[in-house]
Amino acid sequence: MEKRASFKEMSKSTTDDWMHVGMAALEARAGLADRVLDHLRLLDNDYGGFPVDRLEHSLQTATRAEADGRDEEYVVCALLHDIGDTLGSYNHADIAATILQPFVSEKNYWMVKHHGIFQGYYFFHHFGLDRNQRNEFKDHPHYAYTAEFCSKYDQNAFDTDYESKPLEYFVPMVRRFFSEPKSSIYKDADTSIE
Repeated sequence: MEKRASFKEMSKSTTDDWMHVGMAALEARAGLADRVLDHLRLLDNDYGGFPVDRLEHSLQTATRAEADGRDEEYVVCALLHDIGDTLGSYNHADIAATILQPFVSEKNYWMVKHHGIFQGYYFFHHFGLDRNQRNEFKDHPHYAYTAEFCSKYDQNAFDTDYESKPLEYFVPMVRRFFSEPKSSIYKDADTSIE
């Protein structure tokens, strides 16, 4: 049986309680890549009205980025940029960015977090919206970087004839990616509960 904390209120917890919680957190972190991959698989056969399902869109985006010589961090961001679609109908980019944040550079975090509004350049006008909403960020240092992501890899990843690499190809990459946080803030948090 799993050892668990015994408190009913955090204000009455003990160091021993937090050792149990900390050990469980370490075990959960070790399985993060598998949980992310399982959630990505939920996008299979979820078309949302698009020509390809959401998983295929993600695979096409990642395959295109890798074929263009992008590094592994960027490719994983491309693969996971829409992972929040099924849970965050109104803020899917925020969900993806939050999942990725401990493991990516600030530039890639910003790109994933804002790709939704940048992607709107290609379709907002069909709904009577301003397709140039992304211009509110025109002075941001990652504006061009994010616009390029949408232009080169995201907006064109709905091709029913495109041969993307299968999810299994990206699994080792995802496992490496989630093996250790990039930011020292999150690394320090890991050591504080050991």
